Amino acid sequence: MTIYDISRTITPSTAVWPGDTPFTFDQIASLQQEAGFNLTTLHLSAHTGTHADAPWHYLESGAHPADLPLEKYIGSAHVASITRQHGGIVPTDFEGHNLTGMQRLLIHTWVSDLPDDHWPEDFPHPTLELVDWLAAQGIVLLGVDMPSVDRFDASELVCHRRLHQHGMVNLETLNLSAVPDGEYELISLPLKLAHVCGSPVRAILRTLS
Repeated sequence: MTIYDISRTITPSTAVWPGDTPFTFDQIASLQQEAGFNLTTLHLSAHTGTHADAPWHYLESGAHPADLPLEKYIGSAHVASITRQHGGIVPTDFEGHNLTGMQRLLIHTWVSDLPDDHWPEDFPHPTLELVDWLAAQGIVLLGVDMPSVDRFDASELVCHRRLHQHGMVNLETLNLSAVPDGEYELISLPLKLAHVCGSPVRAILRTLS
């Protein structure tokens, strides 16, 4: 069995959405200063690095991470690379990929090849057409290596909302650069956080026996 870590590393230089809070930490106690332990306090956005959006991110009455359906974040997943560089991702971008029977789709684009401290410009993004097509095939989770399942300048997050309407969840900012296309087991649990709009995750893929 092979395990692929598909999470971005969180450091103070990790790229965040423009205007969002970068990751920082305070060292409250230190072994070097004769304390009996090291202790740190973290400061970060709920959307730092690889993360799961909660519906409260785009719906006033939406659920928080503590209430997300965990079963959708664990299970069979298909990694599919596409060549699209920019613009909206549509079903025809997946010609040649057999997604029959898959419940989770992870889209691999050129964005995975960027270092953790680099913000992608003009990244490709899912479309409503794609979301509806995936829902019709029974997909319950859409994961992307881009910072969002909506285009960069979107104000109403229509794809986020359409995913929710179909009962689908999403992961963003995956790193699929080392993962061959194919079927895996995905494990990507959000933290049990209340009253916030998302959660960082440690996302991994395991090869199937």
